[in-house]
Amino acid sequence: MDELLEQARSIYEGEIDFHGQSLAETLSTALLSLSGVLAFIVGFLTQNIWQTLYVGLGGTALTFLVVVPPWPFFNQHPLPWLPARTGRGALAGSITVEGS
Repeated sequence: MDELLEQARSIYEGEIDFHGQSLAETLSTALLSLSGVLAFIVGFLTQNIWQTLYVGLGGTALTFLVVVPPWPFFNQHPLPWLPARTGRGALAGSITVEGS
């Protein structure tokens, strides 16, 4: 049961690493550019503005489905966190000064 809750938490929080952020930015730029060019070509060839809009909106929806959910390939290189400090100076807001 704990494993299932952990999976649900990780999906809800949407954790991605820095490499995943860069990949998401690259994918969104490429997919939106490609859908814009494709929409222009379709609209130019058919001389129909509605088809241009539908192709553009379809490309935007596809980009949304690829980039927005926290897919596992966006978290391939997670950064390790430092362990929690214990003992003196571990309280939030406390400052430890050496030599005093």
